[in-house]
Amino acid sequence: MIPRIKKNILKLKESSTLAINEKSKRLIKEGKKIYQFGFGQSPFQIPNKIIQTLKDNAHRKEYLPIQGLPKLRDKISKYLLSRTGIKYSKENILITPGSKEAMLLMHVTFNGEIILPAPSWVSYEPQAEIGYNKVHWLETLQMNNWFPTAQELEKKIKKIGKNKKLILILNSPNNPSGAICNNLKDLAKVAKKYKLIVLSDEIYTDLSFDNSYKSISEFYPEATCISGGLSKWCGAGGWRLGFLAVPDGLKEFMNSLKSLASESYSTVNTPTQFAAVEAYDGDYKDYKLKVTSILNAVGTFVYNNLKSNKILINPPQGAFYLMPEFKNKKYKNSAKLCDAILSETGVALLPGSDFGFKPNKMLARLSYTDFDGVEFFDNVKDCNSIDDDMVKKYAPNVVEGVFKLSNWAKNL
Repeated sequence: MIPRIKKNILKLKESSTLAINEKSKRLIKEGKKIYQFGFGQSPFQIPNKIIQTLKDNAHRKEYLPIQGLPKLRDKISKYLLSRTGIKYSKENILITPGSKEAMLLMHVTFNGEIILPAPSWVSYEPQAEIGYNKVHWLETLQMNNWFPTAQELEKKIKKIGKNKKLILILNSPNNPSGAICNNLKDLAKVAKKYKLIVLSDEIYTDLSFDNSYKSISEFYPEATCISGGLSKWCGAGGWRLGFLAVPDGLKEFMNSLKSLASESYSTVNTPTQFAAVEAYDGDYKDYKLKVTSILNAVGTFVYNNLKSNKILINPPQGAFYLMPEFKNKKYKNSAKLCDAILSETGVALLPGSDFGFKPNKMLARLSYTDFDGVEFFDNVKDCNSIDDDMVKKYAPNVVEGVFKLSNWAKNL
């Protein structure tokens, strides 16, 4: 007997970021040389003090409050206040098993429609479909740093209908482009004019290469929700610790999210929440500076050695991604392009079509984290001294993969 499956679930496919990771590992197991530029995961070790705090609390087995450990929510509240200047009270913060779950809860709870700038992270649209929320794509341009202009956003809102309930999702630094949004104030004015709710996905904000924390909440605090977590800056992706902060005016929304959480995952695992208190309370400026300095150096190396008349690419600004565009007349779509690159060079990339671009746009996401982050981190004594020679020594897979990709593109 085959169970009946809901139509919106039948349309889903396995997340492409997770799928490329598993495919790369399978090919490596088969003895093939693969450059893992498809999956975005921090290569760095979690700070030792945070690890020790997890160990110290491993004996804890009690259920914590649905909304999360009060002390952790208080630390996140203070963390956001120090970075954005906006007060999100601990009563308006929900601890979730990764920020991905926070967003899913939002989509399931929200009754309206979603505006997604292309490019957007691969899970935004599928999650909207799970929640039966219609998605409206807003294509962006390289010249605008892969973010929409205020005029483009307003035009899209008018086309959708000014009376619709809308959420705009912004992610800066951006996955997949690695770019930072520089027109948050202008976008906030439009969002405020049309009473949009904004979800500001700030999972990569502590990996901005200019070491600044920019949030649209500074300009539109009354309707901006913020999601974040430990997976990127802290390297704790597998710990599954995220949060969602909502403004005071959306308390009813928070109550519904909390109820949904209680009927799904109950509460986030207890030892990790205690460890996260240390992560948000401790001083990790030096750790973050070293991590961003390494990522900036590696990303800049990739950029300098790929940019050409065959590959258009913007310089890295944050996170650990770049989004090359290939000058191509040979392949029908970006998925075919990436398949060819993988089979002919061993370089695993994700096609731009997975991030909301039209299939005929020859864009791909490149994650430059295929290196031993522990070794690289331990050998950096001065963040200003990280040069190409260090990148070649401590990120050889990235270097070799980039040269293979660059040479392959010459024949397009």
